[in-house]
Amino acid sequence: MSDESGTQDIPAGSTVGGPRPEPIRFFGTAWVDHDNGYALRRVGAATGSLAAAVASCLILRFAYEGLQIADTGSFVTVLVIAMFAICSALAFHTTWDGFGRRPDPDRQASLRGLLAIGFVGSLLAYFFRSLIEAPGEKLHREEYEAARREHEKRDARRTGNPSKQKRRR
Repeated sequence: MSDESGTQDIPAGSTVGGPRPEPIRFFGTAWVDHDNGYALRRVGAATGSLAAAVASCLILRFAYEGLQIADTGSFVTVLVIAMFAICSALAFHTTWDGFGRRPDPDRQASLRGLLAIGFVGSLLAYFFRSLIEAPGEKLHREEYEAARREHEKRDARRTGNPSKQKRRR
């Protein structure tokens, strides 16, 4: 697999016609030609992520009610609400940016806890992106097209078997 584009490198002389597209979660490679139920998959991804976000908000509502029953005080309640709101906003932003460029693995590792707390923001980012395209499709399409162009340039330069060419002196 190529490190830069994430597409499969095809060895010279293979019968396959170039780099293969990288599959996207829930979509496979249907995003390339928008076939194999692509529209239905987008509707399913949008519906599923929105349903998960709504269910998550209901669970957070129960947690809020638990704080009210425990009578922890307004300071703790405000801190918990602010924590979930800020973490959700940051998770939304991080997830949304991740659809347009490859995330830095070290940064992702350091943000793992924040993203776990702000899971509602990640789900909402996935929902809104599913309304536009398959989440990550733009990034994958740019990388795939660049790999295809590179393959075509490389293929155009090759003419015949290099070992049979006459040597120049």
